[in-house]
Order: sequence, then C-alpha cells, then structure tokens
Amino acid sequence: MAGRSFPDSVAVVVAERDPGAFWRALRRLPRRARLLELRLDYLASVAAIVRVLERLARARWQLPWIATCRRQAEGGEFAGSPSAQLAVLALAARAGCGWVDVDAATLEQWPARLRHALLPHLPRIVSFHDFRRTPARLGRLLQRLTRLGADWVKIAVTARRQRDNLAVLGLARRHRRVIALTMGTAGIPGRVLGLRAGSALVYAAPDRGATAPGQIGWSDLRNLYRAHRLDSRTRVYGVIGQPITHSLSPALHNAAFVAARLNAVYLPFEVASLADFLACLGPLGVSGFSVTHPHKQRILRYLDAMDPLAEQIGAVNTVVVRGGEKLYGYNTDYVGILRSLERAIRLQASRVLVVGAGGAARAVAFALATAGAFVGVMARRSGAARELARAVGGEAVPRASLRHRRFDAIIHCTPVGQTPQIEASPLTAAELNCQVLVDLVYNPRQTRLIRLGRRHGVRTVPGWQMLVEQGAAQYEIWTGLRAPLGVMRRAVLRRLPR
Repeated sequence: MAGRSFPDSVAVVVAERDPGAFWRALRRLPRRARLLELRLDYLASVAAIVRVLERLARARWQLPWIATCRRQAEGGEFAGSPSAQLAVLALAARAGCGWVDVDAATLEQWPARLRHALLPHLPRIVSFHDFRRTPARLGRLLQRLTRLGADWVKIAVTARRQRDNLAVLGLARRHRRVIALTMGTAGIPGRVLGLRAGSALVYAAPDRGATAPGQIGWSDLRNLYRAHRLDSRTRVYGVIGQPITHSLSPALHNAAFVAARLNAVYLPFEVASLADFLACLGPLGVSGFSVTHPHKQRILRYLDAMDPLAEQIGAVNTVVVRGGEKLYGYNTDYVGILRSLERAIRLQASRVLVVGAGGAARAVAFALATAGAFVGVMARRSGAARELARAVGGEAVPRASLRHRRFDAIIHCTPVGQTPQIEASPLTAAELNCQVLVDLVYNPRQTRLIRLGRRHGVRTVPGWQMLVEQGAAQYEIWTGLRAPLGVMRRAVLRRLPR
C-alpha cells in the first residue's frame, strides 16, 4: 500500500494521562498546526483510550492525526500485550485517524501473512526507537523495518555525539519515505536539520512540554529554528558547550537572522569532544560558531589563526569557518563587557575584582586592563588566579580578604548560579563591598548574586546585557551586517523569567 502524504512536515505530539487533560490539550493546539500525533499509550487505561477515541469520533475531528500506542518494552507507556496494542490501533482507525504508528518489535512477533490481517487498512509507520545510543549500520536496520510492510519507516535514536546526527541525517538523504530522528540534547541539531536532509516528518512538543528527550516545542521548531524552511543553501551557525540547554544564544541570533531575512539558522550543539564536533563542520555546513564553557580555551589548539586580541587574552568565544575547515578565532566577550560596564562606571583608574579565571574571566580582565582599570582576580584555583593577575598586571586576591577590601566593581565570571542551580551564589552579601556588581550568568534574569547585591544597596548589571552586546559583535563578524540590537535584546528578555 502506498500511504498518502502527510499534510505537514511538523507533527504536534499530544500525550496526556487522562481523557479530560487529553481533550484540553487538543483544544490548546497552535492555530497553524496541521498534523497531530496522538500518543494513546500515555492514557492510564484502555478504558480511557476508548473514551478519548469515542469522543473524537463523535466530534468528527477534522485535524489529521497519527495514532501511536507504544508499548513499555519499546519505550512507551502502554502496559498491554502486542495484541491489545493492535486492537487499540484498530479502534483509532475506526475513530477516523489517518495513519497508525506501530512498533517494529510488535510486527516481528507475527508471520508476514498475518500482519496484513492484524493491522488496520491505513497508511502505516513502522517505528524503531533506541533510547541509549545510535546503532551502527542504520541502512541495514532500515531494510529490516521496510520488510515489515511499512509505508514509512521511522528510526528514532539517541545521539551521544555530533557524528550520530550526521549518521541519521545521511540516512534521510539517501532513502525516501523515512522519518529520521535524533533524540537527546546532543540530537537537537539533527531534529532541526532533519527536514532539510529529507526526513518525511519531525515531531514537536506542545509549547507546554515534551514527550521525548531533546524534543523541541512547536513554536520554537517553526518560528525560532524555521525547520520547515531550511534548504541546502541555509548557512548553519551555533553555540558549542556542555551543558548547552540553558543558552539563550539561539533565541538571540535566530531573531536577528529573521529580522535581516537571512537564510541562516543558529543551533545549540552539546559538545563533549571538540574533535568529534569539528569533524562534522563540513558535512553539517557550519559557517561559524560561538564557544562557551568549558571550551573557550580548549578550542585554541584547533584554530588555524586568531585575532591578535583573542590571542593575547588566551580565550576564544567566536569562530568563523572558511572553506568548510579553516577556523579563525575571535573574542567578543571583551566587547560585551566594555559596552556594558562603561554605562555604569568610569573604568580609567578604577579598582575591579574579577571572580573566576576561565575563558570569560580572561576576556573581562584584559578588557578592564586595556581600559585603564586595576584588576584583582579571585578564583577557586589560586594558581590560575595568580597567572591571570600577572598577565594583566593586577593582583591575586584571596577570598578571606574580601570582607575587608573595597572595589569600584565586582564582576562574576563563573557558571555558579546558572539554571538549574539558581539558588547558588559565588559570594555572600558581606563580600559585596563595591559600587557596581556584574554577574555574567544571564539565566535566570535575576540570579541569587544579583538579588544579594540589590539588597546590599549595590548597583547591579545583569548578564543578559553583556550577552546581547557580545552576540551583536558575533553577528557582525559572521554576516558583515549591522546587528539589530533591539531585536536581539527583546528576543533574550522574552526568554528570561522575571
């Protein structure tokens, strides 16, 4: 049977525990949604599934939907037998669904001559999921699933590295009627780029939650990443780090690309191994990337050249890729801190304490020294603090002395207090003896350190301001265009809870 085509390439997944919540979720669907996947296995009982399907049939539900009832053995929620699973799909067919998604493992339990009789006469997605890894020989797996009578084969695997995304995207390019998905945080780039590669579908969560690791909300998939509009000419940018899900850089840069009508997308790359990621630059078509913790100094050994200022700082947060493989490094943290601080204090002859000694701290310390400030450095690793202090002609400051020292500004440059550890603070209120406090952590918008500073009567500068300024400098390096600062600022603030 040749299955009819899907009306849209983005399917919204609805998965709720009881019929009432299920129906409310259906009513909250985005207005522009044109295809649903109903995860019937999430309903708590067969009786609940029957009630939902009966109501859908009575309502003559007009929006096309895929019925899925995945068994627990295959990573779903349905506790019944394979026979019960197929019975549920048959009920869904009678209720008006347009497609059924059935586990390959279920079909393999019956001889080929029985499969046609057991399944409803609807277009069929035969699916395989691996929640631990990306198996080798995906082509052979595809052949095995195709033999089960599939109209489409769905292969959803867990990406543990960026090369796994390449393998799955390659499968989508080489074969027709394939739904190819990468799960997990490392698999987000594979999800966004899947349609461009040729995958028949990508699945999106409702904007209030996800049903699979790494699943992206419907609005983000269509409006932020514009996954359905990407093509072979789309320039790919991104941010590399670990962890990376907290990053607001995708919101900032994608908003700028949309405002400038550029055919470009900016993705979050969860990167444990730089060598693995760099091997994917050419195949993924990456034109440039941002670098965040913990790679700002590690990336140096892979660069072909770097801006003299970045070389002096000894840390890079911006890379331009030329010819698919040549890497040129820059540091825009330097620009971000100067633009943010110059509005708050006069830097010439000021005394500023830098908390931290990593890549961001190095950029801040060099920016301050160049502007004429005297720099103190306090870090958990005293040796790193001394080395950075020497490099900028400053002093290493032991934490024990903070209660008795006064600074014009204190700048926090470590990840402490970042989402999800939002109640952590690198300093106490008694240590905030300064006029101005800057926290480079921007998620949440008001960190515990910023709240302590305000209660202590200190003027505060939140990290999102520096994020926008350094991001604008990155955008200008990559595109040669003037950055739309207002657009970028609004995109960041919309993402940050107050």
